[in-house]
Amino acid sequence: MSTLVAFHAHPDDESLLTAGTMARAAAQGHRVVMVVATDGDPGGEAHADDARLGERRLREAHESARVLGVARVEHLGYADSGMGPETFPDPLGHTRFVRVPVEEAARRLAAILREERADVLLSHDPRGGYGHRDHVRVHEVGARAAEIAGTPRVLEATVPREAIRRAADLAAKVRLLPPGFDRDGLDRTYSARSEITHRIPVGRYAGAKRASMRAHASQTAAGTGADRTLAALARIPRPLYDLVFRSEWYIDRAHEGPLSRDIFEGAGGGSGRHQRPRSGG
Repeated sequence: MSTLVAFHAHPDDESLLTAGTMARAAAQGHRVVMVVATDGDPGGEAHADDARLGERRLREAHESARVLGVARVEHLGYADSGMGPETFPDPLGHTRFVRVPVEEAARRLAAILREERADVLLSHDPRGGYGHRDHVRVHEVGARAAEIAGTPRVLEATVPREAIRRAADLAAKVRLLPPGFDRDGLDRTYSARSEITHRIPVGRYAGAKRASMRAHASQTAAGTGADRTLAALARIPRPLYDLVFRSEWYIDRAHEGPLSRDIFEGAGGGSGRHQRPRSGG
């Protein structure tokens, strides 16, 4: 069996991009580890009434991990850098992720990769998906950490823009998109289909992916006052949800050959080299 480490910027990122892959790997008997760089609390006036939002979001990450079959969850200890035009000052005792030197964060992640003897690291594409500064930093830190740790494969989680446009059109028909959704802005996000090297079928794990989304109640629950995309996606009726989320996509910059359906194929795992005591997360 092999070991998969999924590295994300915030609690809930995994539910959008990699939850199906994680659930599939766990169901197949592989070890799955989730690492989040930040606690997901950007601070600022919009969150001033929830002083413990970061703690809550980390608890939600653990619940998401549980429903996906993840064996271990780690938080690198950084603070959310936020999505607005300005990065807020660092909160007491923590540093905004975007302000952390890449080498420092990469060495912290590399220590986990080495400890786990990871075969595959899931990261983000260079655009950070929709451009969040923390997602871009995950791409940078993940690539460097894999170099330090000697992790055989890095897969950049992404979505083909063509699929996003279709999903947005379907969601619009059933009025599930948040107000003011910028469909044209999708052309500047994620990756062209021609860049994709791995298309992982995860339709059998759509239920687990949906449960992962709903575990992040601070982002999806009614009455949160948020018109977040995650909340809209979690409300999609199940038959349509299964259709929209039947695949997850990745880019392996070292990949040669046809489109792959297996994240572990040729990555060097599965040789029994992971026979060691493991503690749950």
